[in-house]
Amino acid sequence: MADCCPMGEATSRTAMDRLRTPRRPRLWFEIVLLAVSYWTYSLIRNAVPEQRAEALRNAGWIWDWEHRLGMAFERGVNHASDSISWLIVGMNYYYATLHFIVTLSVLVWLYHWHPGRYAAIRLALFATTGVALLGYYLFPLAPPRLMHGGHFIDTVVVHHTWGSMASGNLANMSNQYAAMPSMHIGWSLWCGLTIATLARPVWVRVLGLLYPTATLLVIVATANHFWMDAVGGIICLSFGFGLSYAWYGALPYRLPKQVTGLRRAPEGELRPA
Repeated sequence: MADCCPMGEATSRTAMDRLRTPRRPRLWFEIVLLAVSYWTYSLIRNAVPEQRAEALRNAGWIWDWEHRLGMAFERGVNHASDSISWLIVGMNYYYATLHFIVTLSVLVWLYHWHPGRYAAIRLALFATTGVALLGYYLFPLAPPRLMHGGHFIDTVVVHHTWGSMASGNLANMSNQYAAMPSMHIGWSLWCGLTIATLARPVWVRVLGLLYPTATLLVIVATANHFWMDAVGGIICLSFGFGLSYAWYGALPYRLPKQVTGLRRAPEGELRPA
């Protein structure tokens, strides 16, 4: 007797194929999903115990290792940038705003112009952000500006810059000891790779690549992160893209730009029209 797949197994495989098939995103669903996801992320991130003593010890450990590697350049960048008032104030606003503005803008661009790739690239972003929560819980870390004896300048406090939840009057609304990994780097690199890979004008691609580079300079200059936090963000992003690849069977950028129609084959499988 010829082997055959049980009906339940075939049905399950068909359901999985449907879930893995890119489909046109629905605007109302995406708005709700983004709002709920970010609210949940913020709730969990800020619910992680602020283990101040351990976070300061970890900061001292990282600072010590950077010195051993000969790459402890954060304080020099911080002080040099702070000496130019207009530059550091601009960096403070950059840190407080572009993190959200650019990321949301790229999502809107993908939704409109690359619907076939949107879900896969969005999954990479969500997975990157989700796994970062493990870092906040397992490795609490004080930013350089909160180190004892580090002699870093908290540029938001010194220049009374509006908008940052990392310092000043809004500091109590955010976990101050969740610096590792840096999602400013995770998100900006996600934006940069997406723009550099999918945009058509060369100058836009170049801007895409410059964005995470500028973000790295900003997070160091404002003393909000060590450069090692950026490495943590890159590792999280690698996980995000790896999960997206495993789910969709291809890198997001290699999926069709537009959503292809589906027809049902005689044997019951879903195939591209």
